[in-house]
Amino acid sequence: MKILITGTAGFIGFHLAKKLLQRGDTVIGIDNINDYYSTKLKYARLAETGISQSAKQWHTPVKSDKYPNYTFVRMNLEDQTELNTLFATEKFDKVCNLAAQAGVRYSIENPHAYINSNVVGFINILEACRNNNIKYLVYASSSSVYGNSNKMPLSVNDSVDNPISLYAATKKSNELMAHTYSHLFKLPTTGLRFFTVYGPWGRPDMAPILFANAITNGEPIKVFNNGNLQRDFTYIDDIIEGVTRVLDSRKNKLADSPYSIHNIGNGNPEKLMYFIETIENAIGKKAKMQMLPMQPGDVYKTFADVTSLKRDFGYAPNTTLIDGIGEFIKWYKTYPKN
Repeated sequence: MKILITGTAGFIGFHLAKKLLQRGDTVIGIDNINDYYSTKLKYARLAETGISQSAKQWHTPVKSDKYPNYTFVRMNLEDQTELNTLFATEKFDKVCNLAAQAGVRYSIENPHAYINSNVVGFINILEACRNNNIKYLVYASSSSVYGNSNKMPLSVNDSVDNPISLYAATKKSNELMAHTYSHLFKLPTTGLRFFTVYGPWGRPDMAPILFANAITNGEPIKVFNNGNLQRDFTYIDDIIEGVTRVLDSRKNKLADSPYSIHNIGNGNPEKLMYFIETIENAIGKKAKMQMLPMQPGDVYKTFADVTSLKRDFGYAPNTTLIDGIGEFIKWYKTYPKN
């Protein structure tokens, strides 16, 4: 099977590409390697899958020296002409769109980056899929679409009409756009609402690395809403197993319903203070904490109802927070920080 994965220099895209390559799929990966966070980490992820530093060049296919069935191209999803050429040339079977401008707080200061990447880029993906007979599109949505809902657990049947960040609004727009293309053109699409993914090779702007860095260096960690937050922390291996099951499934090809949305999370929210304690124990050092108020765009609690993903795809997350943080800290201690 030949699969296009967008965002393969990113956290989830890197892990998904590696999983599919190891089982023998042909993967074309694209990413613009922007500097929202350290590009050094992004290039290190690419290197882990055999993509050399020549990936810095734009619009140039780079073959992996580790996986003969992997090719990477640095490009923007906003580049409609180049994207269409890639689709016409490679003739993909399926597409997994994980590329996006990430970050809730960053969207407050840089709104145009989110519209360009998450909305313009996504319509280009939809059009390319429609015009090239793609069998199936799986794409990343986000738990942020639920806003500050008080109803728990968060279900795909709940209203998502009140996003509280532009990032969330762009993700809801992706779901609406995908629904339209599924309805009009019978393009099978599945959107996955990710819940707080963590693990080795994770984003440095996310809590695990921020906290691990601060604790290791004896610096205070920023604890928002005075620690009164809960998150459905989900280990990367469980996420990748779920995404792979969705990509492999044929259930979305039902003629009367080619569109679906699912939560993908652990289904077991943990208190932020317990999360911090788990990192402290794994590192062997206590954290200094700077208690701060709630940040604009943040939500108080996330808790995924993953019933439909379990029912339709056999999804079964089984990594405890202690085990997941343990694996993350093992990686963190060996990965060069500079």
